[in-house]
Amino acid sequence: MGIPAERIERLFVLAREAVVDDEYDRARGYVARARRIAERNRCGIPAELSRRACDDCGVYLRPGKTSRVRTRPGRVVVRCTECGATARYPYGGE
Repeated sequence: MGIPAERIERLFVLAREAVVDDEYDRARGYVARARRIAERNRCGIPAELSRRACDDCGVYLRPGKTSRVRTRPGRVVVRCTECGATARYPYGGE
């Protein structure tokens, strides 16, 4: 794990803490900075971290606070309560 990956993980931890404190703008800033570091160093954000941020508004998604999570047959549906964007992720397999 390189320095950019460690920094990206740390920024997502800070974003989670900001959402806990109801500071959504600060959380957006941390997520935006993490995305910028990933672009600059050409090392994508891991899927488990990427799915924790809204693609449209950039806020950290915390179930029950900034997102609504529902399961459907074969997929998980995550809706951002800040902007209303919806993401669908497959699960399960054959």
